[in-house]
Amino acid sequence: MRNFKELEVWKEGRLLVKDVYLLTKSLPEDEKFGLTSQIKRCVISIPSNIAEGSAKESQKDFARFLQISLGSSFELESHLILSLDLEIINTDKTLICLENIQRLQRRIFSFIKYINTQA
Repeated sequence: MRNFKELEVWKEGRLLVKDVYLLTKSLPEDEKFGLTSQIKRCVISIPSNIAEGSAKESQKDFARFLQISLGSSFELESHLILSLDLEIINTDKTLICLENIQRLQRRIFSFIKYINTQA
């Protein structure tokens, strides 16, 4: 069993949750059950799946949960880009979030590759 709180990808995911939740406060009220809900679901999924996967016995199972986390990050990236397209979100703050998401994606992907070499 791994201590997820020591994993850098979990720490970055946790910071991303805070940033994205603050960002979604600016979304229109009529998106509360639409994009806002989807965005929050995606961002929470990232560190949650890292934490859940860390409890798995096999490296293969852990890598699978990291892949789910990575998928959620791409879904989140897509939702934020769509929000920019719809002009319903702060552009500057969103672009910073997108950079952070892409950096986290690279780190999770590298971590998956590393774990797969250990399996």
